[in-house]
Amino acid sequence: MGRRADGAKLATLTRWNVECAVPELSRFFGIIIRMFMEVGAPHHIPHFHDYQEDVGIFSIDPVEQIAGSLPKRQRRLVEAWAELHQQELMADWETLQRGRTPEAIEPLR
Repeated sequence: MGRRADGAKLATLTRWNVECAVPELSRFFGIIIRMFMEVGAPHHIPHFHDYQEDVGIFSIDPVEQIAGSLPKRQRRLVEAWAELHQQELMADWETLQRGRTPEAIEPLR
């Protein structure tokens, strides 16, 4: 187990658990966009995670990086993609919080 910056323990997840608990919404330029499912649990503001070598967490409205670190180029790509798909991201957030499978979102081209 690892620890978050605030000292809380992080569970080690298998690849299968991550894909089920954190479904992939989109993938472009080596960036994978995922969103957590926490049915019935209090959660943060609507947001999504981007994974590659670095991890960033972005709020949906407004679109901005709220945690993690990404190189400037990748951050700009994620922000541009999220601005284009903000309504779809919010719909997927609401779908996931009801315990349902989100829709895939078109990648940035």
